[in-house]
Amino acid sequence: MSSEKISPANFESLLKNQAHELGFDLFGIARIEKIPEMDFYSNWIKKGFHAAMGYLARHEEKKCDPSLIVDGAKSVLVCGKNYNTNHPYSTDSSSKNQAWISRYAWGNDYHDSIKSAIIELNNYWLKISENQYAGRYYVDTGPVFERAWASQAGIGWSGKNCCTINREQGSWLFLAVIITDAELQAGQKSADFCGSCTACIDACPTNALRAPYILDSNLCISYHTIENRGAIPQQLQPEFGRQIFGCDICQDVCPWNRKARYSSEPDFQPREQLINPDLRFLLQLDEEKFRSLFRKSPVKRTKYGGFMRNVLIAAGNSGDIGLIEFIKPFLENENDLLKNQAESSLKLLSDKNKIEE
Repeated sequence: MSSEKISPANFESLLKNQAHELGFDLFGIARIEKIPEMDFYSNWIKKGFHAAMGYLARHEEKKCDPSLIVDGAKSVLVCGKNYNTNHPYSTDSSSKNQAWISRYAWGNDYHDSIKSAIIELNNYWLKISENQYAGRYYVDTGPVFERAWASQAGIGWSGKNCCTINREQGSWLFLAVIITDAELQAGQKSADFCGSCTACIDACPTNALRAPYILDSNLCISYHTIENRGAIPQQLQPEFGRQIFGCDICQDVCPWNRKARYSSEPDFQPREQLINPDLRFLLQLDEEKFRSLFRKSPVKRTKYGGFMRNVLIAAGNSGDIGLIEFIKPFLENENDLLKNQAESSLKLLSDKNKIEE
């Protein structure tokens, strides 16, 4: 083999075709350079908007400088996959005892299917470049600022709701990246089509979107129901509605999602028991039933204690006094988090119905 490196000039079309063959809906390439989003991220961390997600602060240096991940990094390959399915929004349910789960968690854990596809694309990249260039892949788990590179690659713009938005696919997107030291032909940065719209900011029940493009995780329902392992601030709980895992409100109201395409990916199709599950059923789950119900599901990330805390909050917000008998057993729970939450939830229910226990 020649010691002279192969020119990457024609690789873009090969990689794009392969990405689509592997099931990705979107593909683009970003040139690694200093971009404004990096300073924005550092300031966001300094303000504490990452809440207790310490790993986001620990990852700051690498997020802002991909050459710390891949020596001599020059390009980021960005892939997007639509997870939207042809079902109504969770919050459309008017039944008091039905819970809300974020759309991305209705099916199987996306990390598994997306990871296998990005690994194949990375292997393909190493093959066509005859291993003369490096390739390091990530699926939402590494020190990579995916949204920023997605924008630079032309995948979509970072919306006021802090989600990547594509004009055809909407914001229902999973992102995966490959960092390489090859200087590939970069795409054109996506234009911002949010315009004067503030629907997401206006709709957020906890005012977590402090301003356009600025999310305060300390107030975010998704953060608290997925990442927070402790008690959720009392003052926020009444605004959670019946959210038990994640929150889609800022995406549900986005005009770009009204005509977003649907995915046919089998792994993303919803399990019927995860679309607006009955709170009475959920309140009776033990750890074994929890593990069985959410096997291969993103929901298992919360673990049993975190999930049941969320369910108790939803029950308290439901206004359904018929749930009281299902909440009361938690008053004797050995887990102080659940015991204390049961007390709070009973008070929430009482306040909502103006009844005295």
